[in-house]
Amino acid sequence: MLEVGSKAPLFRLQNQNGDTVNLSDFIGKKVVLFFYPKDDTPGCTREAIGFSEQKTFFDKKNIVVLGISKDSVKSHVKFCDKYNLSVCLLSDPEIEVNKNYGVWKEKSLYGKSYFGTDRSTFIIDESGKIEKIWLKVKVSVHIEDVISYLNN
Repeated sequence: MLEVGSKAPLFRLQNQNGDTVNLSDFIGKKVVLFFYPKDDTPGCTREAIGFSEQKTFFDKKNIVVLGISKDSVKSHVKFCDKYNLSVCLLSDPEIEVNKNYGVWKEKSLYGKSYFGTDRSTFIIDESGKIEKIWLKVKVSVHIEDVISYLNN
């Protein structure tokens, strides 16, 4: 399991525009990396909209916001278009990055077990190390928690 102070696992994924995004491209900038289960579902939509609504805040602080789910690039395009999202969404269809960050977990719903993404957020510092981790995120207060942390 990753811990604060660990080197953030590097990755190369496609964003909603089909462009390849490398985490290493952001050395020198702080990165908010949020993992979410599925495009266009209530909690995930609220979280993505929340981060998008704070784009000016993140831009002023020179902070990059990246969202990752196992959904396809095509799904991300539809999701961004439907809600006018301004965050960069990355497609991890092989769930490799989810696994590297320890957020791909066994879950249970109505007595059935399945694997899925645990909603989690990582702040990665300018040198590429993990600065802060939120696990099992509660969407209702999460954006405010991230903003509050970054303002301190």
